[in-house]
Order: sequence, then C-alpha cells, then structure tokens
Amino acid sequence: MNPWLFRRFRSAETRLHELNYLFWECTTRCNLNCRHCGSDCSMLSHEKDMPLEDFLQALDTIPKKDIPQGFTIVLTGGEPLLRPDIEACGRAFRQRGLGWGMVSNGFFYDEAMQGKLLRAGLGALTISLDGLEEEHNRMRRHPESFSRAINAIGTAAKAPRLAFDVVTCVTKRNIAQLPQIHSLLTQLGVKQWRLFTVIPIGRAKDDPDMTLSAREHVRLLDFIRDRRLEEWPMKTTFSCQGYVGPYESQVRDTPFFCHAGINIASVLIDGRICACPDIDRDVFSEGNIYEDSLWQVWNGRFQRYRDRSWARKGKCENCRSFRNCLGGGMHNWRGACEEPLSCSLPQV
Repeated sequence: MNPWLFRRFRSAETRLHELNYLFWECTTRCNLNCRHCGSDCSMLSHEKDMPLEDFLQALDTIPKKDIPQGFTIVLTGGEPLLRPDIEACGRAFRQRGLGWGMVSNGFFYDEAMQGKLLRAGLGALTISLDGLEEEHNRMRRHPESFSRAINAIGTAAKAPRLAFDVVTCVTKRNIAQLPQIHSLLTQLGVKQWRLFTVIPIGRAKDDPDMTLSAREHVRLLDFIRDRRLEEWPMKTTFSCQGYVGPYESQVRDTPFFCHAGINIASVLIDGRICACPDIDRDVFSEGNIYEDSLWQVWNGRFQRYRDRSWARKGKCENCRSFRNCLGGGMHNWRGACEEPLSCSLPQV
C-alpha cells in the first residue's frame, strides 16, 4: 500500500475509534512457568479469576447498536483453560451474538476440549510454540509442554471452523531452529504462523538470551521475507512488534499500525481498562470496570493512543520514520514514557 494512502487510512481509523476487539484477562493462573512471561503468571497467582458476571456487566455497557460486525472477545491470561467455567463464558458471549477466541499454551487442549469449546462458539485460537522439543520445554519449564502443544496444534489445524494460528517468540536460542519449526508446522497443516520478539519485561528482562541483537533481528526479518516469497501453504508473518522500515511490505500483509486504544481494548484481571494487555498497565490504565462504564471510558478516554504526538521524544524526537511509526507499538513504552523501550527498526 502507498505510504501516504496508508497514513490517511490510519488517521480515519483513529478518528472513528471503533471498538471491535476486546481482550479479557480472565485469569492470571497458569500451569506453566515460562522464562519469557511478561506477566509473571503462576499457578498460585495472588489474583482471583474475575467472575464471569463482572465481565458481562462491563460488556453490557456497550449498546448493541454500537457493536460492529465481527466484534471479537479474546480470552487471555495466564492460561484461560484453567477456568472451570470456560464453556459457560463462551456460551454467554454467543448468546449476545459476539464472537470469541482464546490464547493458550495448548497444554490442556485436545479433541475433547476442542469439541466442548466449538459447541460453546469458539471461533479463533492462538497456540504458542517456542522452539523444537528441548528448547520449547526449557522455555516453558515443563517436560511435557512440547508434546502437549504439538498435539493441540495438530488438533486445532484440523478444525475448519477455527481461525487458528501459531505464534513463536524468537530468541537467541531458537532463531536457528526457525526453518525446522516452519517445516513441522507445515506438516501439521497450520495455515498461519506469526513470529515476534521479546520485550524485556517480567521474567524476560533478566535473561539476556531472550533479546535479539540488531543483526539477529535482521536475520529474523530475512527469514520471514524469504518464506513469503516462496509458495508455501502456510503464511508466515511478523507480528505487531513495531515498524521495520524497508521490510514493512516484505514481512506483513499491511503496514505497521498499532491498533491499541484505536480498535482494541482490554479488561484486566483487577478490572482495569487498558488497550492491549501487554501495555504497561500502571502507566496506561484508562479506568476500572468496578468504578466506570467500559463504554464511556472507551469513548471519553484513550486520548494518549489516538494522539501520539507525546511520543516524539528521546529516540523518536528526530527520527525520519516517525510519521510511519508514531513511536512504535504502545507496549514498548514503559515507566515515565521518556522513550520507547526498544526500536524495531533494524540497525546494522
């Protein structure tokens, strides 16, 4: 797409500010203890699962006439499948005519679970795979994690009703495995594979093996570009990490656009209303469902997302790419927002 035309499109979307994608951090409990977790989730999380009724009450503040076609609720965590009422959650969404999906580590996802969730209206699913067996198990800190994830991926890939993809967190330790992972996922029948890099937060910030160097970052983008140039039944893409300059048209279907706070919101485990769950919740929270109307917060706040002029500081102040990047993904901004935590534009 022509960059000028895309900027016009982005501006129009920002002005419209239509909520069409809502994350629900329904639990912070997790059966795994992943090395790269940005949320430090654990089985013994101090946060109780948010009651379904509380989330539905917030959801119902959105007038039916203002819910666009394709509106999707995405359950995240923690591990959503630890909720004993996961099917009831899905049925409640479908009764309201809403689509829903889930992000999972795949450990508990098998044919029986898939059948239950599909009957409850599951329409979209993302499962993580972070390397071949030894590396994935090391990352996830569980000896059965890889085999469970592979079984889940194979099961989901056979469900034609599901909008399904696999995501891989690329690190120094697994970047050399990408060709083999690509072959494995292709054999399993996966149609979409998204690759992303670590933002050094949570547990990941203390592990230097998690963060790619500039040259490794370029190596990753070259890999994605080359896979997209070839005729493969599986599409490989770079995630919404940030703007990647001359690689933009080579690693994505559309140019970089951080939709956080523009089309995307989230309800966090404690009721806070944010954009996507990966954004610094202590800095960028916009309200709380226990005190505010979700719909009023969406319409009356989120100005920091809709006007990114504040981001033109630090590394971004004199950057020639700012009009395309707008400071990158909002998940890169932390603390006092003095400058982005990292810049995705490769420098070699």
